[in-house]
Amino acid sequence: METSPTIQVRLNGEAYALSAPATVANLVAVRRPRPPFAVEVNKQLVRRPGYHTTELCDGDEVEIVTLVGGG
Repeated sequence: METSPTIQVRLNGEAYALSAPATVANLVAVRRPRPPFAVEVNKQLVRRPGYHTTELCDGDEVEIVTLVGGG
């Protein structure tokens, strides 16, 4: 039985496995963060139009930050 390849990234400081090939869009679809949120890959902000074209690789550091307002 053949398994699909995976990659390992660090997501918000924790190890996380994804099916390869993976993009930021794939990760957002799986994690479903609560809007509004921002995504960084290797300390670079990824804007929403780039989610489908930003590929993730083994060892990438990914941060998904949910923005919270208050006072």
